[in-house]
Amino acid sequence: MKAKTINAIISGKIKAWTDHIDDPKVKDAVEKNTICTGGCIASMLLNEKVNDFDFYFRTREAAMIVASYYVEQFKKNPSPKFKGGDKTVQIYIDDKAEDRVKIVVKSAGIASEESTAQYEYFEARPDERGGEYVAEVLDQSEQEEAEPTPDDKPQYRPVFLSANAITLANGVQLVTRFYGEPEAIHANYDFVHVMNYWTSWDRKVVLKPEALEALLTKELRYVGSKYPLCSIIRVRKFIARGWTINAGQILKMAMNLQTFNLLDLAVLEEQLTGVDVAYFLDVIERLKAKDPTKVDGAYLIEIIDRMF
Repeated sequence: MKAKTINAIISGKIKAWTDHIDDPKVKDAVEKNTICTGGCIASMLLNEKVNDFDFYFRTREAAMIVASYYVEQFKKNPSPKFKGGDKTVQIYIDDKAEDRVKIVVKSAGIASEESTAQYEYFEARPDERGGEYVAEVLDQSEQEEAEPTPDDKPQYRPVFLSANAITLANGVQLVTRFYGEPEAIHANYDFVHVMNYWTSWDRKVVLKPEALEALLTKELRYVGSKYPLCSIIRVRKFIARGWTINAGQILKMAMNLQTFNLLDLAVLEEQLTGVDVAYFLDVIERLKAKDPTKVDGAYLIEIIDRMF
């Protein structure tokens, strides 16, 4: 897919989304401070189906404004199906840390409209539908208005909250864990092929040669990450889609990971950022019940053998 087509698709997605924001301040923050990057652009370049659109924010203020808006939207009409199970569960924004915007769901860890919802990354989609998808998304806003969501639920409503992200209906994911210019966002990324991006202030797609080369060859090239455990676990999804990775890239991830103490429960929980959160949450909660300060290696192995 060409860059101008990708630009049209993302621009159309932003418009469809912001048309459903009823607060002018939030709408303005989104229109002036949003970055689209990650797997969605990679998928479009490969003419594959997009799982969802990952949006980040240029400033902490914009991330706070958007996160606060959707947390309140969720709290106004919470579903009894979300983790935690009742409407008394506390959900709020923890703004103490200067380098992140954290969503806190007291005790539960996550909140979702459906109990099976997960925070996913670059999931496999059928390649044969790639061509059809281009036409579908370019005409998306009209389709969305013509096809109401199940049970007449609002479009672009928050359906899943985790400490790091808010997922909206209609394939929009708002990542609040990181913010900043595209280069700052990508400092937290792991593989080079997902580092192309689009910005709402320039309204254009920026394609990086090294990312395009990795996409053409479908080769995973690890560039270092704050979350190497997350990267190692995700490799299996790429391999299932026909990607390759050489031994050197795996060694780089292993060397990166050895600098982290996974026997520290807080470190382990942070390292699982972005990887099947709803699934690994059960592992973390069982470890906390056993010992809230550290990971018991033998007990962790026992839990994994039971669950996986």
